[in-house]
Amino acid sequence: MILTLMHECLFRDKIITLYLEKQILIMKKTFLLLCAAALFPSALFATDPGKPAVQPLSTVIEGALRTAGQQYLSMAEKYIPQEGRLPRSFAGGRDLSSDSRWWCSGFFPGTLWYLYENSGDGKVLDAARLFTGRVEREKHTTNNHDVGFMLFCSFGNGLRLTGEELYEEVLLTGARSLATRFDPAVGLIRSWDHNRQRWQYPVIIDNMMNLELMMWAADYAAAKGYQDAETFRCIALSHADSTMLNHFRPDYGTCHVVSYDPATGGVELRETHQGYADHSTWSRGEAWALYGYTMMYRVTGEERYLRQAQNIAGFIIDHPRMPADYIPYWDFDAPGIPVADPVADPVVASADAATPVPPRDASAAAIMASALIELADHSSPASPELAAEYMRVAETQVRTLASPEYTAPVGENGNFILMHSTGAFPLGSEIDVPLTYADYYFVEALTRLNRVETRSASPRTAF
Repeated sequence: MILTLMHECLFRDKIITLYLEKQILIMKKTFLLLCAAALFPSALFATDPGKPAVQPLSTVIEGALRTAGQQYLSMAEKYIPQEGRLPRSFAGGRDLSSDSRWWCSGFFPGTLWYLYENSGDGKVLDAARLFTGRVEREKHTTNNHDVGFMLFCSFGNGLRLTGEELYEEVLLTGARSLATRFDPAVGLIRSWDHNRQRWQYPVIIDNMMNLELMMWAADYAAAKGYQDAETFRCIALSHADSTMLNHFRPDYGTCHVVSYDPATGGVELRETHQGYADHSTWSRGEAWALYGYTMMYRVTGEERYLRQAQNIAGFIIDHPRMPADYIPYWDFDAPGIPVADPVADPVVASADAATPVPPRDASAAAIMASALIELADHSSPASPELAAEYMRVAETQVRTLASPEYTAPVGENGNFILMHSTGAFPLGSEIDVPLTYADYYFVEALTRLNRVETRSASPRTAF
């Protein structure tokens, strides 16, 4: 009995000794790790010894903005001698440009304004003023709905950052031009005038983006005592409400084109023009919708627009065909998208295995990221969990876009910032190329993240 007790005591003492030795070893390792973290802070962000350390978000933003500034100053130098021309894309080793009539004409000067906001560089300011001036004549445009893109991205940001009174006249004139495309019988701004044999009164989801100009004009005209102030506001709200009613499916996926009968105001057809199919959801169209309703909540405070934006965000984030890096394929329903769970997503899984994987669309991701950053801010008071999820996805998108996979080396890619955007896949146009609006919304997303990081705010296009 005594021997048994002695053996038990010895065994227990040995266990205790081993335990204490293990605890001492853990303490030593912890001490060494803390010392290493103090000497090499970046080591704190490493999650896998076989993978590079994850950079702090502030470092990613700083590096991306630096690259963007270098690229766009070089691009500006190329285009300054080309009177009236603006960058459009880069393909086949050559620059592709446009005049101010192209719907994207406001994005290059708009990006320059954001880069000036972040850097304070006088050269960037001069370039922003110069290329903004090249878009001014579009204030008289009445034959398409893209006046908001053309003018608010350029003159709107210029006004926000400089207070230049001449920019106010351009924006107000542009809003009045855009208002001529509104038909009260339909309740929406007409998008296109072409293909009249196909569409009587077409409205595309992209048109939501032009409402920020209308809401700015409503506020400005009211402050000046102009009679058309309420007209601008009514047009914007009517368009947003009618789009909400007719462009969305029950799951909050969007239809690209809805055409109306101008005699009755009723819907005559729903189809796509840039998506995969009439029943599919074109990724950039969904991004325009997310951004548009997020913006409409900011400028009106109407809860229905916040709810709509949150529902659209849910469609995007939870979609089974959204990749883990949140850079969407050009259409959520395009054939050939790899799926992690064929049982949960049989539609795509049933496609021919030989079908090529469709291209991604960096532009859609950039628009989504910028909108989600703002939507997170609007959602945080009542729904902090949703806000955190929006920020998580937006940060993932920004980090991916800022990586070498999507950001071109300085001096390459025609001096555009991002690679791998998809313009109009069904038309065989601008596939896997850089695009000005991808760069614009990427830099806007970086700017917004920068404000979140520094807890600063900026009017109008901020939040």
